[in-house]
Amino acid sequence: MRAVTNNNKINNVCPKTNLRKHWMRLGMTVDAMGKIPVKHIVRTFASGKTEKMVYSCLEEMGLPSGKGDNIDKEAFTFEKFYHLYFTICPRTDIDELYSTITKSEHISMAQLVNFMNEKQRDPSLNEILYPLYDEKRCMEIITAHEPDPENVKNKRFSKDGLLAYLMSDENAPVFLDRLDIYHDMDQPLSHYYINSSHNTYLSGRQFGGKSTAEMYRQTLLAGCRCVELDCWDGKGEDEEPIITHGKAMCTDILFKEAIIAIRDCAFVTSDYPIILSFENHCCKKQQYKLAKYCDELFGDLLMKEALPDSPLVPGHPLPSPNQLKRKILIKNKRLKPEVEKQELELFFKGQLDLVDDDDAKEDASQANPQPKEPKINSCTTITTPVSQPSLEDDKPLTAEERAFLYYQYTGATTHVHPVLSSYVNYCQPVKFQGFDEEEEKNVHHNMSSFSETMGLGYLKTQAIEFVNYNKRQMSRIYPKGARVDSSNYMPQVFWNAGCQMVSLNFQTPDLPMQLNQGKFEYNGNCGYLLKPDFMRRTDKTFDPFAESPVDGVIAAQVAVSVIAGQFLSDKKVGTYVEVDMYGLPTDTIRKEFRTRMIPGNGLNPQYNEEPFLFRKVVLPDLAVLRFGVFDENGKMLGQRILPLDGLQAGYRHISLRTEGNFPMSLPMLFCNIELKIYVPDGLGDLMDALSDPRAFLSAQEKREEQMKAMGIEASDIDTKALKGGKTGGAAAGGAKSGAPGAKPAAGGAGAGAKKEDEALEFEPINLETLRAQKNFLKSTKKQQKELEAMRKRHMKERLTIQKGQCSAIEKVAKGKKEVMDDPKIKSIVTEQMKQWSEMMEKHRKEEWEMLKEHLKSQEEILKKLMEEEQAAHVKRLEGKHEQEGKDMKANQAKTAVETAKEVANDKTLKTKADKDRRLKEKNQNNTKRFIEERKIAAMKHGKQKEKLKKLHESQMTELTRDIQMAIQFYENTEAEYKMWNKMEFFC
Repeated sequence: MRAVTNNNKINNVCPKTNLRKHWMRLGMTVDAMGKIPVKHIVRTFASGKTEKMVYSCLEEMGLPSGKGDNIDKEAFTFEKFYHLYFTICPRTDIDELYSTITKSEHISMAQLVNFMNEKQRDPSLNEILYPLYDEKRCMEIITAHEPDPENVKNKRFSKDGLLAYLMSDENAPVFLDRLDIYHDMDQPLSHYYINSSHNTYLSGRQFGGKSTAEMYRQTLLAGCRCVELDCWDGKGEDEEPIITHGKAMCTDILFKEAIIAIRDCAFVTSDYPIILSFENHCCKKQQYKLAKYCDELFGDLLMKEALPDSPLVPGHPLPSPNQLKRKILIKNKRLKPEVEKQELELFFKGQLDLVDDDDAKEDASQANPQPKEPKINSCTTITTPVSQPSLEDDKPLTAEERAFLYYQYTGATTHVHPVLSSYVNYCQPVKFQGFDEEEEKNVHHNMSSFSETMGLGYLKTQAIEFVNYNKRQMSRIYPKGARVDSSNYMPQVFWNAGCQMVSLNFQTPDLPMQLNQGKFEYNGNCGYLLKPDFMRRTDKTFDPFAESPVDGVIAAQVAVSVIAGQFLSDKKVGTYVEVDMYGLPTDTIRKEFRTRMIPGNGLNPQYNEEPFLFRKVVLPDLAVLRFGVFDENGKMLGQRILPLDGLQAGYRHISLRTEGNFPMSLPMLFCNIELKIYVPDGLGDLMDALSDPRAFLSAQEKREEQMKAMGIEASDIDTKALKGGKTGGAAAGGAKSGAPGAKPAAGGAGAGAKKEDEALEFEPINLETLRAQKNFLKSTKKQQKELEAMRKRHMKERLTIQKGQCSAIEKVAKGKKEVMDDPKIKSIVTEQMKQWSEMMEKHRKEEWEMLKEHLKSQEEILKKLMEEEQAAHVKRLEGKHEQEGKDMKANQAKTAVETAKEVANDKTLKTKADKDRRLKEKNQNNTKRFIEERKIAAMKHGKQKEKLKKLHESQMTELTRDIQMAIQFYENTEAEYKMWNKMEFFC
């Protein structure tokens, strides 16, 4: 029965099956005459096409097409519905894909094999476990999906056949075997993630919410394996214990009702163990009822004693899920062994006093308890305040917020009934004392609970210790008390640390809950997922905030192209798609990738987006892809969570889920997913060379291959007798310049290496060399002309004044014998000297000012010329580095080819498997050495660039200083002139 009712693959059927299911649903919505109303069919396509078009298509198919018409069920076959679907929603996206595969009417066998291996297969997959597609496998695909028998006979694929394949179960977006139980279930419990619920009984809010036993049924049926029971003393004469969120004004249910619900649904979805997380506030008398009900109603399902193979002793690991199949474990505080034994003996003798003056009952309905001093021997609990709403804002508080402001979390009782205590074994909660102390104790069956805020604090300060703790013991994370709306925290950060029970509010279908349900859908939805190897092994160290690839784990690169959507909404609204990734902090990319909005089409929008590239996924085992479809108002129309572990590459139809993770029959996305091995920057060409060495052969070998294609054999070519030159410019072995530390290839690679070590010599760049350049002379020619013109003007003015002054003196002195002592002549000479001095001062200032302006403008020209010269130096250096890189890649590629030849010709290797292993081993060694060579070369190139950069900076500084000194020279000259005697005259 479970194989039918809880078949996980039912939620992952192909688009064609979903179309058939919708057709069957239409066949069930008949009228009183047993016919299908046409309006029901029209409603299927109303979100993208006009009703008139649907009626027209029905008419063309010979079916009733009136608005009020009905169709006989027998006449409306699935084939006709399928034809109607493709008529109304033509798959132009498939047409474009088809044209990229072939230009003819059919896809040949060779083209199909190439398409399947190049596009539909993850290249990182193991070729033994996941063999490459060959003609036999492709023929099976053609036989299964090609509708035309003639094409099957001729081994070719039509467009209809390709579409049928792309919409089939064979092209699912995930490996369908991952939906079955495929993990090793014989590891200790602490090595698994466990699907866990918080305050399971609540169907709504944490404060003033409703409690119901039905939530236990729904949660367990959804795959949860850890549920929470907050147990309080019941009221009334019968004093039946109840379950409620104490002191939070929530309704309550009987403990017995919850236990019955758990018993009925415990092992419907999964046979693996259930953990009942008790938060026990009951007095001892009612605790005995808890134990009694568990014993009577669970019977043999209750795990009352430890297994002989897994004793409760320090250092012994926890039992495995397989060992605890169909068992229910209780998580509750336990008495010390000697105390428990003593009290059990007294209880069975009837001598244990369960009620005394100090054994006070707690009232779960008391919303605002008055704090009181705890008593040593009472059931009274110690109350500790939880985080409260802020009072900083002056906003009025609702009645609920005001009540929650004074809410105090009440811890579970430390006084446990010995019978209930004896039922606790592998889940013994203890107060957390620190990672060092827990490691020293080494008690695997001890576990601790952390609020999300405390857990984040430990992650921030002691992340690696937290991971190591979770390798040995179990931890439970629960939401902080301030989440009165039952919202959830992001569980991924705690999964990254290996926390087993990351408890969420199952009643809230938000993003964290969607991630939880999407993750636990794998492994048969059994509620247990095996943690990655490095999070289980004690000899491995893992930092959940790592940004570099983890030892032994291959980082991935993921590219997602959202091509089109189908049946995304039942309304004509605009739609868009968001693609996010969650994993390690360095892998998580949110709200960054979204398609454009396609307006007014919820039926079949065509996005045709460029690939969204998640360039580096450090830890694919923990990463998940999330597709979210939204309308133009931001309302979610559908979503899907796909863990990378098990994701298939290629063109895939992705069926969408509701916010609550329930399957939606028709809504789907058509995407292209590319999965690759992450290659760091600078090593891409190296990886290409290693994967296809022939693409990186030397120029000589390429020419030899081209000659061979023309019918010229290598034996006909003689290069030994050639003289001069560099023998083709590539060294005989094709390695022009080996990398530092690399073995030189045969045939003269050593000379290439010597050439590589020769440092480039650059001409010095200074003020003199720049001023001698033609570009500078051309740029300053105008300035030179301006200066010469000004000097000519000054000379002309001096000559004019000089001539005028001489004429004036000659005129006054004419006919006079004693001119030296003539007062009139002296007065004229004094005036002329003043005029001449003022003119010369003006000329000097004008010339100095022009020279300074020329220098300032020349500074920009000189700097530009210097930058051009420096850029040329950088280009030369980069060209040298590029050539060295090409030479290194050619040398390394040749080494890879020679390694392959060496292994192929090794007579000691008898079988192909031996040769493959040896080649793999040698290639791994070569790759490590090649990467080291690249690192060394990159460091060397970096140092050379840094050295050149510093040289250029000093040259620019020196140029600026020289120009400033020249400007300062003129300013100093002008200052000195001001101190001179200003009276001048011409001679």
